[in-house]
Amino acid sequence: MGEAVRLAHLARPHPNPQVGAVLVKDGSVIGSGFHTGPGAAHAEIEALADVGEAARGATMYVTLEPCSHHGRTPPCADALIAAGVASVIVGEADPDARVSGRGVARLREAGVEVIDGLLDESVDPAYMFHRRTGRAMTTLKSAITLDGQLAAADGSSQWITSQQARRHGHELRAKVDAILVGAGTVIADDPLLTVRLPDYTGPQPRPIVVAGARPIPSDRRIWERDPLVLSSGPWTGRGTALPVAGDDSHVDLKAALVALSEHGYLDVLVEGGSALSGALWRRGLVDRGVFYVGAKVAGGVGIGPFDGTFATLADARSVDITAIHQIGPDVVIEFITE
Repeated sequence: MGEAVRLAHLARPHPNPQVGAVLVKDGSVIGSGFHTGPGAAHAEIEALADVGEAARGATMYVTLEPCSHHGRTPPCADALIAAGVASVIVGEADPDARVSGRGVARLREAGVEVIDGLLDESVDPAYMFHRRTGRAMTTLKSAITLDGQLAAADGSSQWITSQQARRHGHELRAKVDAILVGAGTVIADDPLLTVRLPDYTGPQPRPIVVAGARPIPSDRRIWERDPLVLSSGPWTGRGTALPVAGDDSHVDLKAALVALSEHGYLDVLVEGGSALSGALWRRGLVDRGVFYVGAKVAGGVGIGPFDGTFATLADARSVDITAIHQIGPDVVIEFITE
């Protein structure tokens, strides 16, 4: 199953799930596959194609419940039955209403032994989140000083964290579908929002810009990458407009995350400033967080990671810290809000 998980992570097939599959017979791996995207063969079919008749009597390890419905491709459960696979070890159930439990039931009805629920952690949390909520999952990335400052009062923030931490941030970018920023970040920082790692050859995340009342200069580097621009009103600037609900100057952020998921962006990294981060936080739209805490003390009040006033302790919300680790001189804290 560990090899199936590794294979699943080789592609970013959203809005379809990441899935890996491995066929084992007589104690040896005889075939494997992973899903690359909508319309492509599913992981199970890729693995079966590897081995042909040798699949008869084999065991398949697959990270997600095999489908049992006709979509762009035929049902995987039927293909496994036809191939004579003797047993299927399933990592986790598929919450999609067209599949949920039906794939496992179809296999068992045909006499295939099934062991399910083998994985403790989801291979594709963003896919699972979208099937539960109908919107994209957000991960808020922030770099702060030990005393909680995102930037100095003059707006300077380069660099609060070390080169090692910044590399880790690029590794984080490499795992998501899109990076979301506000217009203020584009105006002030002129970011490219690309993965810049030595020898990286994978897909680049799509840049997403939340338009506001301020015009964005036409010479910003982001336009080179044809970003999606979320706007509640008519958008006449560069990039590809994605209209969403809202008023003339404020985008409905929940509607924006639903719209992004409908376009296949299920895993969204938020790298905006305090205004966008604060707006998402107040609306309960921050699902995960990765905070890089630099080995620096500001020693005063500059700009915090969220705008607005922290009026009373009752306003604070508890999170579940899932990991703390040191990278170079800095510390990375990961959390979820669910």
